[in-house]
Amino acid sequence: MTNTPAPSNSEQTPAASSGRLRWILRRADQAAIAVLVLASLLSMLGWWVAHGGLSGELVEFEHGQRRTIRFLVDINQADAAELAQIPGVGEKLAERIVAHRHTHGPFRTHDELRQVPGIGQKTLQAMRPYLRPLPPDAAKDR
Repeated sequence: MTNTPAPSNSEQTPAASSGRLRWILRRADQAAIAVLVLASLLSMLGWWVAHGGLSGELVEFEHGQRRTIRFLVDINQADAAELAQIPGVGEKLAERIVAHRHTHGPFRTHDELRQVPGIGQKTLQAMRPYLRPLPPDAAKDR
């Protein structure tokens, strides 16, 4: 059995000694990939120009119709935070509505809200579109 000496660090491969790096791909493959990348970039540039990229009209916005958000509140179930969302009703008035409901029981009609201090005819009219209709058996709850 003959032992061959291992190559030392001072010995270099022929490709490394000539200053050239070994590439994984052949030159023909590299050229083909370069052509494909260039063609892709040119096609993306063409699409951008065709869709208004030069004039700044690339992004299109669809404008929908304005919608109003409508919500209804049950005055016999809502807490103060929910009642405060009604236009014209703030935190303090909402707390007074809840306190009145706890003291006097559930409201039978929306007009009974006028018994709450701070709710007059104008405030009640502003609140009406946001109040859920009371069930017919609300009068029996008292």
